[in-house]
Parts: sequence; structure tokens; C-alpha cells
Amino acid sequence: MPLMMSEEGFENDESDYHTLPRARVTYRRRGIEWLVCGGWKFLCTSCCDWLINICRKKKELKARTVWLGYPEKCEEKYPKNSIKNQKYNIFTFIPGVLYEQFKFFLNLYFLVVSCSQFVPALKIGYLYTYWAPLGFVLAVTMIREAVDEFRRFQRDKEMNSQLYSKLTIRGKVQVKSSDIQVGDLIIVEKNQRIPSDMVFLRTSEKTGSCFIRTDQLDGETDWKLKVAVSCTQRLPALGEDSDPPIHESLSIENTLWASTVVASGTVIGVVIYTGKETRSVMNTSNPKNKVGLLDLELNQLTKALFLALVALSIVMVTLQGFVGPWYRNLFRFLLLFSYIIPISLRVNLDMGKAAYGWMIMKDEHIPGTVVRTSTIPEELGRLVYLLTDKTGTLTQNEMIFKRLHLGTVSYGTDTMDEIQNHIINSYSQMFAQASGNGTSSTPSRKSQSSTPKVRKSVSSRIHEAVKAIALCHNVTPVYESRAGVISETEYAEVDQDFSDENRTYQASSPDEVALVQWTESVGLTLVNRDLTSMQLKTPGGQILTYSILQIFPFTSESKRMGIIVRDESTAEITFYMKGADVAMSSIVQYNDWLEEECGNMAREGLRTLVVAKKSLTEEQYQDFENRYSQAKLSIHDRTLKVAAVVESVEREMELLCLTGVEDQLQADVRPALEMLRNAGIKIWMLTGDKLETATCIAKSSHLVSRTQDIHIFRPVTNRGEAHLELNAFRRKHDCALVIAGDSLEVCLKYYEHELVELACQCPAVVCCRCSPTQKAHIVKLLQQHTGKRTCAIGDGGNDVSMIQAADCGIGIEGKEGKQASLAADFSITQFKHIGRLLMVHGRNSYKRSAALGQFVMHRGLIISTMQAVFSSVFYFASVPLYQGFLMVGYATIYTMFPVFSLVLDQDVKPEMALLYPELYKDLTKGRSLSFKTFLIWVLISIYQGGILMYGALVLFESEFVHVVAISFTALILTELLMVALTIRTWHWLMVVAEFLSLGCYVASLAFLNEYFGIGRVSFGAFLDVAFITTVTFLWKVSAITVVSCLPLYILKYLKRKLSPPSYSKLTS
Repeated sequence: MPLMMSEEGFENDESDYHTLPRARVTYRRRGIEWLVCGGWKFLCTSCCDWLINICRKKKELKARTVWLGYPEKCEEKYPKNSIKNQKYNIFTFIPGVLYEQFKFFLNLYFLVVSCSQFVPALKIGYLYTYWAPLGFVLAVTMIREAVDEFRRFQRDKEMNSQLYSKLTIRGKVQVKSSDIQVGDLIIVEKNQRIPSDMVFLRTSEKTGSCFIRTDQLDGETDWKLKVAVSCTQRLPALGEDSDPPIHESLSIENTLWASTVVASGTVIGVVIYTGKETRSVMNTSNPKNKVGLLDLELNQLTKALFLALVALSIVMVTLQGFVGPWYRNLFRFLLLFSYIIPISLRVNLDMGKAAYGWMIMKDEHIPGTVVRTSTIPEELGRLVYLLTDKTGTLTQNEMIFKRLHLGTVSYGTDTMDEIQNHIINSYSQMFAQASGNGTSSTPSRKSQSSTPKVRKSVSSRIHEAVKAIALCHNVTPVYESRAGVISETEYAEVDQDFSDENRTYQASSPDEVALVQWTESVGLTLVNRDLTSMQLKTPGGQILTYSILQIFPFTSESKRMGIIVRDESTAEITFYMKGADVAMSSIVQYNDWLEEECGNMAREGLRTLVVAKKSLTEEQYQDFENRYSQAKLSIHDRTLKVAAVVESVEREMELLCLTGVEDQLQADVRPALEMLRNAGIKIWMLTGDKLETATCIAKSSHLVSRTQDIHIFRPVTNRGEAHLELNAFRRKHDCALVIAGDSLEVCLKYYEHELVELACQCPAVVCCRCSPTQKAHIVKLLQQHTGKRTCAIGDGGNDVSMIQAADCGIGIEGKEGKQASLAADFSITQFKHIGRLLMVHGRNSYKRSAALGQFVMHRGLIISTMQAVFSSVFYFASVPLYQGFLMVGYATIYTMFPVFSLVLDQDVKPEMALLYPELYKDLTKGRSLSFKTFLIWVLISIYQGGILMYGALVLFESEFVHVVAISFTALILTELLMVALTIRTWHWLMVVAEFLSLGCYVASLAFLNEYFGIGRVSFGAFLDVAFITTVTFLWKVSAITVVSCLPLYILKYLKRKLSPPSYSKLTS
């Protein structure tokens, strides 16, 4: 392999070598021009790439030799076993945070403006007028990041300093988690976290196996069974050399993953991977930083404002006639008008987002909701596509056994007692027969089983089927005593009392537990299980023991699981198997009912499993075992060889029964989906389940309404078939689409655009048999093709990639653990809460942020208009109208509270929003914040700014000195009235905020009198309190304010009368 790679390398080098001299010549010719036009970009990128490549030299993965207990013998250097979740370190913290902030055009612009104040020629007013707001914004951000970072650091430190016992020649030594090396022998106690990826050598359990909890790794809440390597488990004591060298193949069952927890016994393992190379660390991808659509729209508007600012400054300089150092004046004008772009926009919006998050978490109608990403609450109000998982999200992931089908007869929930009677009878007969015949019972049963020509009675078939279900699984009964969980074997040795009250079943899938619980309900109970044997209790209380010879676990490729057991009493060997109908139909003997009945059950929404068996003779089994163990030891293509050996036995199996298990829908899923559909949200269900089950759940949950047709996309494998099938689908109108993952893959390969276009017109889409990566891929496709906002909702580890890819990810804390809810932006406890989250909170967050953003812009525009009028009256002098503190006060203390109180505004009561979900459709069009609404605000600002300034100048020819005081007072009053005009629903806090701001302003008039002079000209003309209290001052201010605000009130009233918004019709 290395040889081939190096040859390829040489070829590339040669071809580069030919083109190099020519390239050099052309560059030399262009020289400076090249450097200016884009050469610098080229140089920078190539330097960066080179640096990145050096930093990220990927280590080649190769086999490693691990010396047990001698980590120092390892030749290679392996990564340190420390957990690091921090984003920054001491050196990168400040640069990193600053980069994240100045990525936004708004903040970068302010940094440039503030820095310009250090140049004496450009200095306008005081430094703090520019640096104080910027410093405040940065300080808030830095503190927030630092707190988060410190919390991460503390969590990591806690994990890294956990102590473990390490076995050495000198005995046990305590060692920190971060100091563990490859090759160490580590002892992990019960309920302790496993510090790194290890091979499981030995356990205190007599069975040679232990359970681990993996909910931190993959989000699954059930326990996983792990098996110790048999040769080390058998050693009498560690440290003894075994003379013959042992070769034993290791499988995935002999490994213990980092970040899982030991649930039973004490284990000893040898460390093979540490730190960055552990499975849990390699599985995590860095999620992208999500930015809301509203933030992007506001960013566009700030760019438009910037262009307006430049244009205005150029106009001013032009009107000046380019006299003197005009470029310096241009820059001064740019600074004077810099308030057009408000720095407080980001602060207000960030504080607003925090407020929305707090309101969502405090809403008692949706308890337990957590906002994990506080930057995108407005996204909830703009969603068009909702992609949901099925199991555990729409359904409860709680299985109930519903149906047993034997081919000629079918048993449902109401006829289970018949099965129970059959089981009781057959076992009592069997034991009576055994005690009657004494020793001769075995041959008689042998002869009976070897003549399959006689058609079996229903009773014996039920007996066989129930026994198969009770034996063919991976379930372990665990007994809880008062002291806690005692491993089942110890309990069994204390006294053979398998009491039913404290038995719980542990298995990797809830389906299996449902089957075993059902066999218990009909009388055949699984009471004990270890690696080599299983014990069943009959209705009469006798214990049947079976030894387990082989287990073939369930995989997503094989879709089936098998087990070979030997009945201890009769020494019969039986191979049992159960699996999905697609996998089993080719394995079982010919029959005429399986396919049809599977279809029937799937239409009822049941998950089906086919159960079959095959009796093996001792010789057949020995032959199989030899081939199987040889295949397991092969080094190349081990999985293929093992699969081939197993398949040699999976032939002509006897079909026993078909089982149906129901997964119940979550509470109120139907009304929730109905509401979302009415709100114009298109719902796509992406699931890993079977086509029939998925279709059935889609119908029963009303994802597809009763009147709609369903178009099931036929399986396609090549381009031609895909083309035909897409054409067939194009002819249908208003029908839901159901498509399988592999067909989807084929269509996306050849006809991506056509498929997405057709699917987007469907009212509902169901994709079944989807892998986690496919789910994420579908989300990305929708984002690219439609440009609309998507939301993904799921509950398991397999939904994390989809949740992180969507614009807005919602996780449900489900049966499968917390992984999805931890990765999501919003975490809820039940699916039905999503209605209120979108209709009420999504709506409010979006409407409020839009109003808040535009109002803050209006606040900046109005003062810039006044500055422009002032400058133009005074022969285009670049002199500031208001001095330092007035400007800072204007944006903060005088108007901040009322403007921020807009986050309490709501246009529709929550009850109305939930009752008429159709109101949500308006939001997705994005009309609350668009260039149209923005232009309206710009016109209002220009009108008001002009009136205020001209009014002040016209009315005060005599007391010209007081123009600042008058115009500023009128400005503050106008702003407060404008807030009142914008509000749709009053809240007592809003009233408080209005009066508080007015009070602050009146109080400051007395103290800050020196600021109310004009520029530096009349600095001596202090504002006399006597003038403020005169009637003339009061009436003139009132007159100006009325002229600036009254027309807007009239316009608003007319608009409400002539073209009322859709929601006002409902509230009237």
C-alpha cells in the first residue's frame, strides 16, 4: 500500500514540475498587478493550508501491541487520557472571543469608529461616548463566555481527577484518570465510570460477564452485557504465566468503552485506547454555531444603513464644496452620523433572547422545557418543515404484546387465557408422562419429534412457539433485593427463590422484554440466565434448565438473532431463530401465509417478528462448532466467514409463529400534529422502522389525514427505474409520499432536484429505513433546495446528527436516554408541548425581536437626522449637536427601559394563537421585518428628526442658546410616545418603564446643565433652571412633540380601520 501511494506521489510531482517554470514567468510579468488583484489572497490561503496540514498530521491507524501491565514497553507515544471539553485555553481565550464578536459587521464597524477617536484630527467629543457602549457589549460577552468556560474546566477537572486502582507488580496503586496509560491494568468498581477503552479481562461475577450502562455514550437506557476474555477469567490468580501460548479471538463483547458505567460486579481490564482515541471522543462532532434568520436579516439592514451613512456624509461634504481638508471632514461626518447604526442593537437583542428563554422555561403549560441555545428563539416562529423521528417521539417506545399467529389460528389480547390453559395442560401432561415412564421418557419423545409427517395438534404447536419465544432472546432477569441489585447468580445460590415481585428484565431492545414478559404472563417464566445456561419455570413450578451453546446477536445487517440451546433433561439440541420477515422469509420452509399475515399485522401498526426452529443432532452440531470456531479465528474477512458458517445452518427451518408487538402513541400526538398541519408546517417522518409499520403509525397519528391517498414509492435500484417511478408519482395530486431509505438514495443520486421538488409539494412525507446520516442529509437537502427554515425533533442518539443539522433542533427526553435532548437547542418532555412552543413562544419571540430591532434602529436614525439638519443649518460644520454624556444617556438611561419593554408585547393572546394555528402561516412569510417595514421606519425617523430640529430652530430665534435643551427634551418625549404607539398589548411593567425614564430625564436636567450648550461655541451658556420652568419652554416643547407624533397616531388609527391585520378580526 505505501509503495502505491508513493508512486502516485511521484507522478504528481512530475506533472507539477512541467507547469512550474511557465507559471513563474506569467507571474513575473504581472508582478504588482497580480499581488493587488488576488495574489495576496492566494498567498494567505496557501500559507494557512500549509500550517493546518502541519498541525493536523493524521496518524495512520495500525495494529498495536499492548504489554499487559507494562505501559513503558510501548514503542509509540499515545495521547494522554484526559477529557478536554473547553473551547479555548489561557492564550486563545481573548483572541477567540474577540474574533467571534467582530465577525459581525455591526461590531467591527464600531471597533473602527472607536479606534478613530485616538486620532486628534478626528476626535469628536469625549472618548467614552464611543468606548463605553462597545466596552459594555464586550464585557458582557467576555464574562458570559468566561463563566461557561470555567464551568467546562471544572467538569473536566472533576472527571480527570477521579481515582482508580491500578494493578502493578508491587500490588494495587491509586492512579488519577488522566494519568492512565495504554497497557495499564485498571480495576473498576461497581457504579464507577470506565476511564478509557479497555479489553475486559476478568470480573468478580461467577458468570464471567458483567453489565454496563451506556446511556452517556449512545443515549440508550438499557444495560449491555459484556463478556470477560475466557482465558484470563479462568486464571486462578493474576500474575501466573500460562505455559502454552494462548490464541483467543476478541470480539466487540470483550470490550469496555470509555464513559460507560459498570452496573454489576468489579472488573479488571487492560487499557488499549486513551484520550482522543477513545470511541466516545471520536464519535462527537463539533456542532455548528447556529445563527437565526432574524439576525441575518438585521445584519443585511445594518449594511444598508452603512451605505446610507456613507452617502449622507458625501452629500454633506459636497454641499460644503470640498473646501480645505475635505477628506478629514468626510471622516468627521462619518463619525458624527455613526449613530445611524446603533451599537445597542446587539445588546438589546441578546438581552431580549435571554428574556424569551426565561419565559419559555417558566411557562407552566410546558413544564420541564429547557432552552440550551439561547441565540435562536425567534427561529421557532419561522418554521416551514418539521422532521420528526417515530419511535420514542411520536410513540412511547413502550411495547405491548398484542398478537400471536400460528398460521391456522391467531390469538389476540382477549384470547391469551386460552394459550395459558394450553401451556398448563401440556407441561402437566409432560411431567406426568415423565414420572410415569421413568427412564423411557426420553426415547419416546425422541421418536415423536423425528416423525414430522404427523400434523401436530394446536396445543403442541402453541407449546413449541411459547418455548421458542421464551428461549430465543438476549434478556437477563435481574433481582432487586432491599439492599440493591444483587447479581442474579448470587441470589440464586442464597435460596432458589425466584420471587416475581422483585424481578426486572434487562435487554438491548424493548421488543425483547415485551416478549419475555408475555411468556411469563402465560405461564413460562425466565428466572435465571448466565453466559452458559438459562432456566425457565413452568406453571407447575418445575425448573427447566437449558445450556446455551451459541448465540448469534441481532445486527442491523442480518435483521435476525439466533441461539442454539441444549435441553438438560433430554439432551436435545435446538437452533431457535427470530427476526424481521424480510430476512426470515427465505430461511423458513415454504408456507403460504407468512407474507400475507405480516402485511395484515403491519397495517394494524404492530411490529412483527418471525420465530422458527431447527433440531440438530449431536454430530451436526459438532461439525458446525468446529467450522464456526475456525472462522472466528481467521484474521482476514472474519465477519464474512463467520456469516457464511452460520448461514449453512439457517436452511429449511420450521416456522413456528409470528408475533405482533404494539408501540403505543404518545399522549395527544394527534391534536398536536393536527395543529401543526393547520399552521402550514409540512411534517416529514424519518424513521429506521419498516415501511408497513411507519405507514401505519403515520395514519394512526393523523400525520396523513384520512381523506388523503398514500403513494408508496416502489423500490428502485437504477436510474431507469427511478425515472419511471418519479413520473408515476408526478401524476398524483395531493397525496402523501412513503419512500424507503435505499430507494431515496438512488433517486437522490440521479434526480435530486426533481425528487425534492415533488416531495416538497406533498402534505406529508414518510421516509422509512433511514440511517442517522441519511436523516441529516435530508435536512440539508431541504435547506438547500427550499431555503426555508427546518426543525428536527427526536429522542435518541440516532437523531443527534439530524437535530444538529437543522436550523432549530428539539430533543425529547425519552426512554432512549438524554443524548438527543442534550444535543438539541430546545429540550421538551413530551411531543404535545411542541404546539405551544411554536404557536405561542415562537410567535412572540419573532414578533417582539422584529419590533425591538426596528425600534432601536429608528432611535439611531432620528438623532442622525437631527444632526444632519443641524449641520446643514450651520454651514455644514462638522460639529456635534449633543455633547458626550447626552449621547450615552440617550441610548441608555433615558430610553432603554421603555424600548426594552417591547419584549413583553404580544399581539395575540396565547389562547387565540393555539385556537387559530392558521395565524402562524403569516409569520413564515417574514413580513414583520422586511425592507418594506424598515423603509417605513426610516421615513418616520426622517420626518420626526426634521420636525424636532426645525421646530426647535424656528421657535427659538430669540433664545438660540437653548436650542439643545429644547430639541433634546422634545426628542426624549417623542421616543417615549413612539414606544407607546408601537405597543399592542399593555403590561404594567411597560407603564413603570415609561415613567421611570421620564423621571430620570427630568432629574438629570438639573445636574447636567453644562451639557446643554451648543458645541464648544457656547460652552459658557449654562442651562438655567429658571428657563426650564417657564411656560414658554413647556408649550414650545409640547408643540414640537405633538407635531412629530400626532400624524403617526392618526395614520395608525386609519390603518387599523381600513386594513386591519388578520388577528384583529379574531379578537374583536
